[in-house]
Amino acid sequence: MEKLTQEVVPILILVTAIALVIRRLPKVELGHSEAFKRRRVMNWLPLGLTYAFLYMGRYNIVELMNQKAITGKEFGDIDAVGSIVYGLAFLLNGPLTDRWGGRVTILIAASGAAVCNVAIGFLVSAGDFQQYTAIGLDKLGWPELQTIGTFQGGAPSLHMLMLLFAVNMYFQSFGAVAIVKVNASWFHLRERGTFGGIFGVLISLGLYLAFDWAPKIASLTSLSWLFFAPGLILIVFFVLSYIWVRDTPAKAGLEDFDVADASSGDEGPADRAVVIIKRMLTSKILLTIAFISLCSGFLRQGILKWYKTFADGVRLRGTFVFDHWGMVSCVCGITGGMFAGIISDQLFKSRRPPVAVVLFSCLLAGSIAIVPLLGVPGTISFVIAFMAMAVIGVHGMLSGVASQDFGGRRNAGTATGLIDGFVYFGTALQGFIYARLLPERGTDEAKDVANWVSWPVAMIPMAVIGLALSIWIIKAVVLPNKPTQAAH
Repeated sequence: MEKLTQEVVPILILVTAIALVIRRLPKVELGHSEAFKRRRVMNWLPLGLTYAFLYMGRYNIVELMNQKAITGKEFGDIDAVGSIVYGLAFLLNGPLTDRWGGRVTILIAASGAAVCNVAIGFLVSAGDFQQYTAIGLDKLGWPELQTIGTFQGGAPSLHMLMLLFAVNMYFQSFGAVAIVKVNASWFHLRERGTFGGIFGVLISLGLYLAFDWAPKIASLTSLSWLFFAPGLILIVFFVLSYIWVRDTPAKAGLEDFDVADASSGDEGPADRAVVIIKRMLTSKILLTIAFISLCSGFLRQGILKWYKTFADGVRLRGTFVFDHWGMVSCVCGITGGMFAGIISDQLFKSRRPPVAVVLFSCLLAGSIAIVPLLGVPGTISFVIAFMAMAVIGVHGMLSGVASQDFGGRRNAGTATGLIDGFVYFGTALQGFIYARLLPERGTDEAKDVANWVSWPVAMIPMAVIGLALSIWIIKAVVLPNKPTQAAH
């Protein structure tokens, strides 16, 4: 009964959080017909779930470190290289998405990531990663994976793992720009903040699936199913997206409408990529948002990917937050995304920078608070959960919403590429830094909380920079047809 309770309670918490948040959403009435609203749901729901499973297909790599298949340094380097590829890929994939449309590119993302995950699964199941495990059954019959040895990987396999993960991240980069590109034509500027929160629910589900359910799947089968499972699921959602997702209302048999963003009044295809990139690189507002996003990328992955390593080292294994980190991350993402979206649309009149100021203030406070709390590490789990809410909220508001507003419907893909690319440059930076500063999981050094002080200390300057830049553009607004301008 205790085992069943441990499995059911997190799911009930998650479902309750989703239901309460969605029920309390404010309504923005713009005269859309009920038929339009129903068709729009059928457009963004499979699109959002596809992206959730893309998350599952890239955060699953963390579990290889958790299971000691790779070391913390190897994980940091693999993650950093993949993040650099992800960021640089936007220079190509953003303009391609503006040219081809989001429907085509979400299909490319799903199929490419599916193939890469299946390939990594076969690599993990090959001889170089040797898994020594004992399968124990408790009285309820739930299998539990108990590692009694180590994984031994030769250099060729590690190099191949890095290569396959980098290719996976290239295809994954199509997902973010595809989502923004499609929804830029389906949602009015005044709706985007609140919708960004809804979409954050779906994205946060990807964290839940990667951190909680992927390891469960692996424990019931083998470690290679960390990758086989999301690969097969992505194939299913490739089919669903092919059937339901359309780039614009007109392509779904409805009427297009003016979304009132930076492309308002412009018709025809997107500008040439070189023109768009030049325009954006000369926009102080977009460049500032990009550097804010770099800070958020560092903080987001520093929180999400290293918490369990910290918690395991300082003997927090078995606590609720540790055992259900995926669910906690998901609930934080849901509440953070909804909070950011609601205050953006309802309090700040659909402006995004003020939201970043609020959330970066929370991140700075949390980073500073962790340092003295290292003496009582059990309290840090709650601070980290609070910070996860803030950082997921600011990520969704900037990458998912501000990029649509300031890039405009026509150039949403390239704008998202620029902003989200910087997010992953920040991710790469934290990967290289933390892989070298933090103690290795399972070592005596990891058990000493004093060796973890560099974890929050490295976050503090990034939170300060992000907050300062957010304050600098706090009055930025969208001016139709002039995406590089802003009011101060």
